[in-house]
Amino acid sequence: MSRYALHLGDCRVSMAAMDAASVDAIVTDPPYGLASGPTTTLKDATSGRGFMGKEWDRGVPGVTFWAEALRVAKPGAYLLAFGGTRAFHRMAVAIEDAGWEIRDCCCWVYGSGFPKSLDASKAIDRAAGATREVVGQATSWNRPESEAGHRARLNASPGTFDLTAPATPEASAWQGWGTALKPAWEPILMARKPLEGTVAANLLKHGTGAINVDGCRIGAEVTQGRWPANFMHDGSPEVLEPLGEASRFFCCAKTSTADREEGCEELATSTGADATSRQEGTAGLDNPRAGASRTREVVRNHHPTVKPTELMRHLVRLVTPPGGLVLDPFMGSGSTGKAAILEGARFVGCDLDPSYLEIAAARIRFALRLEAEEAAAAYESTRQLSLFGDP
Repeated sequence: MSRYALHLGDCRVSMAAMDAASVDAIVTDPPYGLASGPTTTLKDATSGRGFMGKEWDRGVPGVTFWAEALRVAKPGAYLLAFGGTRAFHRMAVAIEDAGWEIRDCCCWVYGSGFPKSLDASKAIDRAAGATREVVGQATSWNRPESEAGHRARLNASPGTFDLTAPATPEASAWQGWGTALKPAWEPILMARKPLEGTVAANLLKHGTGAINVDGCRIGAEVTQGRWPANFMHDGSPEVLEPLGEASRFFCCAKTSTADREEGCEELATSTGADATSRQEGTAGLDNPRAGASRTREVVRNHHPTVKPTELMRHLVRLVTPPGGLVLDPFMGSGSTGKAAILEGARFVGCDLDPSYLEIAAARIRFALRLEAEEAAAAYESTRQLSLFGDP
């Protein structure tokens, strides 16, 4: 195969066409199952919508997905799968029931999350048909002005919002109460396909079974840097302040609009409404709790949950042997694929959405061009040394 292959459709069908024991590592960001109501697996969930109204997020992938992933993985191959804090347990159980061995759980910490919480006091007044009096205004990073509702969270200015007073005694009793915490971390499950014999025997036969410790050390030089930890962060002020000097001991992968848009310059533009499946001009789109503030007024990569390339490179490098084949059954906009190419690996990705497949292909092609440019620059540097260096 070429350096990468992308498949449109159900990943179980795509994986069924792959050879058994052909994949060196699986790094994926699957649906989190953040639909309202009881959490289900995708096998059981037949209706409803999940994060930002996306139908594909209505449930977490069940055993059938991870069993097929196990079949195509080499013995000793590692699986890294992101999850949501509320439904992560179902994904972990499904992965284990499919035959994978749970090895660890990593923690991706970020400062950009905002609480999707119901204001209990306002809900009580609303149910009573009572109108609340506006008593002032406040400013918050989590509430961008509505006219900036499509702008990226990182690029937005602090927005103003109305402060209202409870209109009924019952609402006054529950002023300051809500239903959710501010999201600040996501779990990343680390699992491994059972070995054939010992770690040493498996490595010699299949080239899998161990993690790349020296290649992922933090700071300093190889063998002298900090041992890679099961904790990673985005370098935001909200994270750096409590960590202090200790932040330098962990993988830091900063998010940026440039990262998510690289390579997509020739693609059609989208708006916040496209990214959130909401209509332009509606309160649902302008409300930051709807997720509209995660996108700029105009974007080309409109996937709502793009992970930083540096984070995905760290994860790919951690579990993939040199030149190995990385699989992402839930590819989205191709962050794993972009990372795999930049790490010198090969990649296979699957997704149900043709627009995401187009975005992923553009980002992976960008990574290939970047790789070629870096190789050319390295060659030229070597050539210059050979011409003018010491004999």
